[in-house]
Amino acid sequence: MVSMPADALVAPLFVPGDRPERFAKAAASGADAVILDLEDAVAAERKAHALQQVCAHGLEGFRTIIRCNARVSACFEADLRALRAVRFAALMLPKVASADDVAAVHATLGRVVPVIPLIETAAGLARLTGILAAPGVCMAAFGSVDYALDLGCAHDWEPLLAARSELVLRSRLAGLAAPLDGVTTTVDDPATVERDARRAADAGFGGKLAVHPRQIAPIHRAFRPDEAAVTWARRVVATAATGGARSLDGEMIDRPVVARARRILARASASGT
Repeated sequence: MVSMPADALVAPLFVPGDRPERFAKAAASGADAVILDLEDAVAAERKAHALQQVCAHGLEGFRTIIRCNARVSACFEADLRALRAVRFAALMLPKVASADDVAAVHATLGRVVPVIPLIETAAGLARLTGILAAPGVCMAAFGSVDYALDLGCAHDWEPLLAARSELVLRSRLAGLAAPLDGVTTTVDDPATVERDARRAADAGFGGKLAVHPRQIAPIHRAFRPDEAAVTWARRVVATAATGGARSLDGEMIDRPVVARARRILARASASGT
């Protein structure tokens, strides 16, 4: 089984593949990974140019993910043939509708690589279990904007909550890392970005896709346990360690509660809180 270490993959940043002058800046933005985009961020007439730039990205030593064009696109095979000799941490595959789309990546690329399927359609969500079980899949991501378009619903939290919950649940059942939530389209309102990211964290997502460097800090803040959560977790662990009291502030302290407290402390430690 091919896997990509998903630790600290909290705020990966999309960068248009035809803007090579932004590649190094994106890597220095605080993002956990750079997603070099050959799909939505690139106009049709610039696809070939973008592919050339991505193949020569030069981001050695930094986690680099490449989003190729969808299997249904005329660019799909050309993308993967060009990427055969290119080093990257994972391939992000848009508009995945079945496990066959993932298999086509490995067959066309000529090797098995970590794949992050973007679930962006009703068909993809309906076949999610098979997609997540496909060889090479390391984690999933939610293409929330395209998914809302496919369903004809608003790109808002409530209409997409069922899909988000299914992604988290199915990822857990598949033994994969927690999925990445979709983008927040506003780039000049950090409070909105942080609110959306905190909702995603509370729902069980492991991170959130970013479309602008200004979104990185708010996303990281949202996925980092705040001071109140860390204080509560420390008190729970300390109370449990005494072997005496079985409640704290009226809350029962049992094994799942202690495990949740320890997880919060582990996340806080990993993020430097």
